[in-house]
Amino acid sequence: MTMRVKIGFVLLSSAQNPIPSTRIAVLNMFPFLRAAEFDPHIVFEPIQNTETPEVSGLAARLQADGFQIVYFQKVHGDSVVALAHELHAKGIKTVFGICDVVEPDMVDATDVTVTVTDYLKSLYPTPLHAKIVVVHDGIERPALHKTDWGSHSGSHAHPLRAVLVTSVGLDRLPVLISPPSWLQLTIVGRYPAADHLLQRLRQAHWQLADQAGWHEKIRYLRFLTTPGIKRVAWDATGVYAAMQQADIGIIPIETDTAQGALASWQVKSENRLTLKMAMGLPVIATPIPAYEPVIRQGENGFLAHNKPEWLSYLSALRDPSLRRSVGQQARQTALAAYSMERQAEKLIAVLRGLIGRPNPLAPPRGNTIDE
Repeated sequence: MTMRVKIGFVLLSSAQNPIPSTRIAVLNMFPFLRAAEFDPHIVFEPIQNTETPEVSGLAARLQADGFQIVYFQKVHGDSVVALAHELHAKGIKTVFGICDVVEPDMVDATDVTVTVTDYLKSLYPTPLHAKIVVVHDGIERPALHKTDWGSHSGSHAHPLRAVLVTSVGLDRLPVLISPPSWLQLTIVGRYPAADHLLQRLRQAHWQLADQAGWHEKIRYLRFLTTPGIKRVAWDATGVYAAMQQADIGIIPIETDTAQGALASWQVKSENRLTLKMAMGLPVIATPIPAYEPVIRQGENGFLAHNKPEWLSYLSALRDPSLRRSVGQQARQTALAAYSMERQAEKLIAVLRGLIGRPNPLAPPRGNTIDE
């Protein structure tokens, strides 16, 4: 009987209240790992989310408990790098899982790094590329999807519905500023629930105070009072309901950045895009490195470079037959390449490679893990 491989996870956020990256990259993988003869355990989780935890003294316990692999989920810093070196000295393999920052010291200190996009891998020094593999974010609830794309083209009285899912509480609608009169937009983000009026007022107060100058303050007040924009609180069930009720998915991103600076949008995964695509939504998005390899322009989605292009593609999607065809192609693309099963297969191949075991669950797919 094959012994199960004990693998410990050092988390960025707690398992009881995980942020999306912890849930997607780690917790969702546990059932697949167990099925592949791994024995996953959480060996460190912070009380408050932190990328730079204090983990000194952990190596001796991990060795005593028989761990063969330790996976660092986005955490870094002096204490974590030191732990990775200690584990290496004790013969324990290490993995660095990273989704949206560049940390060469962690890549250098660990045996293998798992990142979410080829673009993020490309940002590391070339000598480190051999230690980096790509495992994308997996689609979480593939059974939920649209079956009706509507039969009307939208009007002021009977608008089409768009949805924008974000991890923040947007204080403006990027690029578009406001939706066309025939489109009702729901932003699902970090907002207080609708019945928490006092919290919503406090958020509005502080966001208004954060605006730089009267021009920005007026723009924010217009955003708050635009009839075509609805802001709702993200929750694990409501986000899917909002997408199912929508006709179009949008991901507008402001991409202005200082010369030489690495902006957050440049290192994001494709998860916000593939989430909507798997739902069967026709999606228009700002072209960023994670999205460009996924979209086949006009077939499974649209990439819009500026406001005129946004308005043009939105207008095109007033056609119900185009919404249906693009939405169906989008879902096929997302499920084929970004399923949890496919990403778990890649991760398991990485872990088995560390300990010299073949992966009997994976069919042959060529010579690379991140094909």
